[in-house]
Amino acid sequence: MKSINPILISGKEVLPIIEGGKGVSVSTGASSGAFAAAGCVGTVSAVNADSYDENGDIIPQVYHGATRRERWHELIDFAIAGGIAQTKIAHDISGGEGRIHINVLWEAGGTPQVLKGILEGAKGLIHGVTCGAGMPYRVAEIAAGYGVHYYPIVSSGRAFRALWKRAYSKHADLLGGVVYEDPWLAGGHNGLSNVENPNEPQDPYPRVKDLRDIMRGFGLDNTPIVMAGGVWHLRDWQDWIDNPELGPIVFQFGTRPLITRESAVCDAWKDRLLGLEEGDIFLNKFSPTGFYSSAVRNGLLDALQARSERQVDYSPKPGVNDAHTAELPLGPRGRPIYLTPDDKVKAEAWLAAGFTEGLKTPDSTVVFETPETSAEVLADQQGCMGCLSQCRFSNWHEGEEGTTGKRADPRSFCIQKTLQSVAHGGDIDNNLMFSGHNAYMFGKDPFYADGFVPTVQQLVDRIIAGD
Repeated sequence: MKSINPILISGKEVLPIIEGGKGVSVSTGASSGAFAAAGCVGTVSAVNADSYDENGDIIPQVYHGATRRERWHELIDFAIAGGIAQTKIAHDISGGEGRIHINVLWEAGGTPQVLKGILEGAKGLIHGVTCGAGMPYRVAEIAAGYGVHYYPIVSSGRAFRALWKRAYSKHADLLGGVVYEDPWLAGGHNGLSNVENPNEPQDPYPRVKDLRDIMRGFGLDNTPIVMAGGVWHLRDWQDWIDNPELGPIVFQFGTRPLITRESAVCDAWKDRLLGLEEGDIFLNKFSPTGFYSSAVRNGLLDALQARSERQVDYSPKPGVNDAHTAELPLGPRGRPIYLTPDDKVKAEAWLAAGFTEGLKTPDSTVVFETPETSAEVLADQQGCMGCLSQCRFSNWHEGEEGTTGKRADPRSFCIQKTLQSVAHGGDIDNNLMFSGHNAYMFGKDPFYADGFVPTVQQLVDRIIAGD
């Protein structure tokens, strides 16, 4: 195993190890502070982080606004307060060692306001801002306004070129690094483009080399590239270390920190991770963002997959589509829709099985669900708090109109509701559990034998040793 040498990150020499940011309320001040204390980079998730009352208890994020716009403002206030609180915790735990970064998602609701609010409220405590999920052109300008380094997350050299030419070249001095997040291996939302096959993973080396070549063309020879997604043992990446083709490389660990004593995830979540098998992580497109995402396959994802399979094309009235000749009454009033004869047979079987509610989608299809689940879908759509800049599940848009202008899509789900639930001890089988694709390694790595849960320091020592 090659020796791991310190590298300059956000103005200080630290080990080339970064804790990957995981929201909602997963990458907390406790875990990120511990990573910084170990001489690495800790990352506080600034996506709806927890804040605390005067007794030190978590303040539940309960919304009281009568409209989506009012709840959106409440969400922004929650996120700012939580981001500041967790950053202060991280700073105190770090003892001045390492670096503290915050992670934001550009497509999350109110991200510019949240980022400014946290940077203002935690001045001097934050050394870097990591940002992905979309094309975060403005993150450079915002971070630079506070003298903070920024780290865009990209999945291709082409994406970075667009960001550099449009915005980042104006703030080149504070570009601390570029995070290459492998779209086939990373957990959470993935940056697969329309021309990339989700079922055909590509070798990250040539993609990262292409990114470096593009960066060199802009004079960024010594700006670190952070490899994120699929990193478990550093000994598997020896060819990347001190490689002149790639230049300075830093490694981001997002999945492994889930099982540490400082990790905020509940014991049931940790136990589930320890028992995963290869293939248990599901790359899917159910997220209301419209992005692919990687999560542990469980009851929630199985239910969403089954719902999409109970789906047929329809016309609202006869004559719209010559193939839709079969009338099917739906709902308590028996209002008809029109299907192909073959699809009517399928639909009648679903109705007979108890999936008696037809939920229309933006794609001129109808999915069939039980009355109980349909009522839950409707309630979640109506209760939207604007956690995304735009949401296909609820049709919210944070622009002036307040809507995408499209029909809400029942094939998705309320991501804020489920992430808040699973982060605070909710049912792990019926809530979303984001995870990288190599999480099955927990059950194969002898480090975790007999359910061993390390401290962050023990994990860092293990990583530095190559394991």
